Amino acid sequence: MNDPLVARMRAFGTTIFAEMSALALRTGSINLGQGFPDTDGPPAMLERAIEAVRGGANQYPPGPGVPELRQAVSEHRKEHYGLAYDPDGEVLVTVGATEAIAASVLALCEPGDEVIAFEPYYDSYAASVALAGAVLRPVTLRPDGGRFTFDPAELRAAVTSRTRAILVNSPHNPTGTVFTRAELEEIADVCTGHDLTAITDEVYEHLAFDGVEHIPPATLPGMRERTVMISSAGKTFSVTGWKTGWICAPAPLVRAVQTVKQFLTFTSSAPWQLAVAYGLRHELGWVSTLRAELEAKRDRLMSGLAAAGFDVYRPAGTYFVQTDIRPLGFTDGLALTRELPVLAGVVAIPTQVFYAHPERGRHFVRFAFCKRDEVIDEAVARLARLGEGTGRTG
Repeated sequence: MNDPLVARMRAFGTTIFAEMSALALRTGSINLGQGFPDTDGPPAMLERAIEAVRGGANQYPPGPGVPELRQAVSEHRKEHYGLAYDPDGEVLVTVGATEAIAASVLALCEPGDEVIAFEPYYDSYAASVALAGAVLRPVTLRPDGGRFTFDPAELRAAVTSRTRAILVNSPHNPTGTVFTRAELEEIADVCTGHDLTAITDEVYEHLAFDGVEHIPPATLPGMRERTVMISSAGKTFSVTGWKTGWICAPAPLVRAVQTVKQFLTFTSSAPWQLAVAYGLRHELGWVSTLRAELEAKRDRLMSGLAAAGFDVYRPAGTYFVQTDIRPLGFTDGLALTRELPVLAGVVAIPTQVFYAHPERGRHFVRFAFCKRDEVIDEAVARLARLGEGTGRTG
């Protein structure tokens, strides 16, 4: 039988996250690959979810999301960023940020349209663009001064008459970069100059370190009216399994995205929505503590990776440390990460899979630090073996 999968999706097999997590389970390795914490979110917020289940909130909630969460999101945007969004028309609850990204691209892009994204990028970006029949135009982030950034000239050159949107992820997965105001102003100038929609993935908005400021692109002049701002409870509150996200945007953009979203999942779990509404209103102090703890975990993992022989880039946000494997004698991150459970009993993610041009990221490997300290310590102790004559050149 011929491959039944539609041609535009044949380049997308099992996600690298599923592959590497399965490899960790199969080999009993420490999983520093997929970005999920190994501790739970704020206890009071978890209790609100239990109370909601026991209280009967177990049927379909409204398609746009429960009013309590939409109101809490609106309050949060105003308090933290000075952005006013009407909870009845400018806020839409989604099944995590991944659905929000997919529904936005499907709603706003026709077949043949072009979408700019910064590579390396979260793998769902390319898949969502392909599902829409659109074309992804990558702009590469490269190391410069210890962090990853882009060349403004390359960004401008990526725009054509077919460009409709730009995907912006900051804090950025997988590089850990938090775009500066100057970088965001370059992006905003391109968007306003070419009448582009910005789809902004800001799931790590509360997880920026070292006093670095997360600046939502929608706060820049001319950007609120053209930005679909995407957030999620998963990373903010360490409840990645709840898959509760939302978009904030002008009403016409929300209507467009909801038109698609209603035929994908219609709505999402009411108990989680009610609990997240509580979290946004009462648990941001807990999130501040989490951010400090993650900053310390980042430093702990970075020190261990450097001691093991990796070149290490200091992330300003997210859950992840980006490394260069070449000092250890390796040149192919995909080959290394498939061998790593045998070589060191650790699983990581090869960054090259997040590039339209994999050769540009072939020597990078991503490690997650959203784990307990003892797990990080054991992982770096195992990774030290790589510096003891086990290097390959593949």
